[in-house]
Amino acid sequence: MSSAAWHTRIECGNAVGAGFLVSARHVLTCAHVIAASDTSAVSVSFPNRAELGAVTATVAVHGGWRGGDTDPGDVAVLELEREVPLAPAVFASPGAERDIPSPELIAYGFPRGYDEGALALYRAVPGPLIAGEWVQLEAVSGHGQPLADGFSGAAVTLADGSVVGMVTAVAGGRDVRAGRMLPTEVMARYWSGLGELVPTPGHTPDELRELYDLVRRAERDGLTCDHDRLYVDAVGAFGPALPKGGFGSLASAAAYVQWEVSAPEAVSRFAARVRELLDGPGDRGGRGDAAPDGSPGRAAAWSPVVVDIEHSGAGPDHVTVEVSAYRDGRRRPVGARRLPWSGVRAYVQEHIDEAVAQLVPGADELLAFVLPRGRLNEPVARWECGADDPTPLGCAYPLVVADRARHRSGRLRHQLHKKWQKLDGGPAAAVHRIECGTPERPQRLRKRLWDDGADLIGFASSPAAAGEHFEVGLTVPVPVLLWSRTGCPEAGHEGPCPGGAFLDELAESVAGVPPADLPHHVLSLRLTADAADEADRHWARDVQLLWDDPRCFPETAAPLHSPVA
Repeated sequence: MSSAAWHTRIECGNAVGAGFLVSARHVLTCAHVIAASDTSAVSVSFPNRAELGAVTATVAVHGGWRGGDTDPGDVAVLELEREVPLAPAVFASPGAERDIPSPELIAYGFPRGYDEGALALYRAVPGPLIAGEWVQLEAVSGHGQPLADGFSGAAVTLADGSVVGMVTAVAGGRDVRAGRMLPTEVMARYWSGLGELVPTPGHTPDELRELYDLVRRAERDGLTCDHDRLYVDAVGAFGPALPKGGFGSLASAAAYVQWEVSAPEAVSRFAARVRELLDGPGDRGGRGDAAPDGSPGRAAAWSPVVVDIEHSGAGPDHVTVEVSAYRDGRRRPVGARRLPWSGVRAYVQEHIDEAVAQLVPGADELLAFVLPRGRLNEPVARWECGADDPTPLGCAYPLVVADRARHRSGRLRHQLHKKWQKLDGGPAAAVHRIECGTPERPQRLRKRLWDDGADLIGFASSPAAAGEHFEVGLTVPVPVLLWSRTGCPEAGHEGPCPGGAFLDELAESVAGVPPADLPHHVLSLRLTADAADEADRHWARDVQLLWDDPRCFPETAAPLHSPVA
């Protein structure tokens, strides 16, 4: 084992475990091995380089393990008091332990009576991770060294010495020879420094180094951001769904993008978004924010798919539906038909994929429903993607609605154009609250919105309940309106106001979010609400976003053919 001098023996209080060197000064082990570090010294030695002696270490990173056998985050990074002149461990590609046929895996631990160490030979059980955290290990034979106490924290390696994981649990005995390990991609959720050390198919070392340099910079600067929204932005509408519970840290989100997302460009998109947040609104090259001359940079980054619905004149329940895609600044209709309202959902489902296929590959898609005023509260974000895909449209795309009359108003398009030029690169908009049953006269509300230069209105009530106050919001150049479709149905109710509670949550959630990024933010909210244990009670379950940037829709041409014909 002279070529693997990076194996370590760790003592802390009465506990003895293993670990492995990953840099000149850092060692990985289990959090439970150093559980007594608050009151006892941590000592690290190198059995294959005894002349180095014992080195004192401190706990630099703790994975959050709480003390239970099945608690996640059983990872600790130790910082040695001095550098050691040893080459660190080398990592295999993630998942190599579960190749077919299953390779033999070696663990170097320190069971009772073997201070110099012992080797155990195991294989990984094929299949999914246990609870999304562990790989199960089973002994190659019933005669070798079991994974006993003293193996916790040991590197699990392939025959060539490359590391695929770390032993975290042992279950040795005459009849039981099994254990568990954390694979490297899971360990990286708890320590961002590991991400750039592990080779990942589709990514160069320079790309990974840049990604984790940004993560470390964000941690040093105390960057506050929505990790779930960054993930959704990076993987796109068709990427892997947001994991249940979301991400507790920027590092865990970066690691998940690195190893769980097959599209290589997701890493570069994630890194670009983090860089934007770090550099601030003055340096957002790559996302297309407004240029110094005020030209519509960020808006040009969106590639809209538009579902345009208007009354057909054939009866109160009949509408004309046109589905289009915008590409190169031009609108490309893919389907148009006159239908009863009951047939609109199925028609949209049939044509969405065709419209998305018209977009530039890799474009940042935006699904916009342009609706008649009386239909703005329709649950279009809850419509399924298709007959064979129950994913809600609002959980698959950044989805917004627009008022058809406003969308076609020359006055409002001109005024909104000016408003967005001021918003680009500026601070996030504050929420102007319109409370349930407000006594304010609509005319005074109109003046207040103009005087305050309001950019974002939040309604405690649905459009029907808000009545004239909602109409005012549509006829002044406010770019963003938000409400819950199931908000307060009427004024004068007794007890706590659900609409007020919605506005409280909304104000906290959108604080710091630029208006241009609200479609992505609301997508993240919908995903989070949909994944909640009590999804029907989540405050963002029925959030509706009216987001109106006329620069996304540079022309308002009529259909290329008559939908009636």
